[in-house]
Amino acid sequence: MGDVVTLKKLRPKDKYKGKTLCKSGFHKWEVVQGNPFDVKQGRMVTRYRCARCGATRTKAR
Repeated sequence: MGDVVTLKKLRPKDKYKGKTLCKSGFHKWEVVQGNPFDVKQGRMVTRYRCARCGATRTKAR
């Protein structure tokens, strides 16, 4: 006899938790520590990563 497996149906609220804000442009940006100098631009930059979806962006200082 096999084990009983319960199938949990995800509600849309649980499935897209934290991602709908990012799709609307409301990211939760956090500073990424690391190499702050960009060789191509030749200046110091700050790197940001969204805590929810993982998108990245850079901003020159």
